[in-house]
Amino acid sequence: MSDANADTASVARERLRAAMMRLAGGDRAALEEIYKATRVKLFGICLRILGDRKEAEDALQDVYINLWQRADRYDPTRASPISWLATFARNRAIDRLRTGKVRGGAVPVEEAAPLPDEAPLADALLIDAENNAQIHTCLGALDGRTQTHIRSAFFDGFTYAELADRADVPLGTMKSWIRRGLQKLRSCLEANA
Repeated sequence: MSDANADTASVARERLRAAMMRLAGGDRAALEEIYKATRVKLFGICLRILGDRKEAEDALQDVYINLWQRADRYDPTRASPISWLATFARNRAIDRLRTGKVRGGAVPVEEAAPLPDEAPLADALLIDAENNAQIHTCLGALDGRTQTHIRSAFFDGFTYAELADRADVPLGTMKSWIRRGLQKLRSCLEANA
């Protein structure tokens, strides 16, 4: 990632963080700013889990309604705004799966549950990876297979089950590969912090 891209990403992240803080203070205009900055990524997460455009749209609407009501729960010291919102969207989509009202095409809840990994540090690091040059360096240090699977799971929204099918390996094997890759990624990032 070039310095210009990193600077642009940093500015965008700070704008989103400021909008989240304004929203927590009751600023309605901040919700529109957050929506414009995050709707594509959050819709992609909902669509990947629910497998149905209408259901994903409904889940996304739930995300922003709940965000308006709960923005004060965002803690910028614990997660980046996009990391927190992505986890929020993922949880709303899984909640919709659990109600049993989702039409065909959705993944089973047990397959959606591990997407993305719930470890807060790994989740925050992977979602922010597009905006962080260090993580690209650390990802580049992983073997090609592990890099591909981590990128597909966390950047493209594939479930572990989908990745296992694509690689023609058991689900447990895929989970282990990704878990070990995340551990190596975390170690690299901590060593270079």
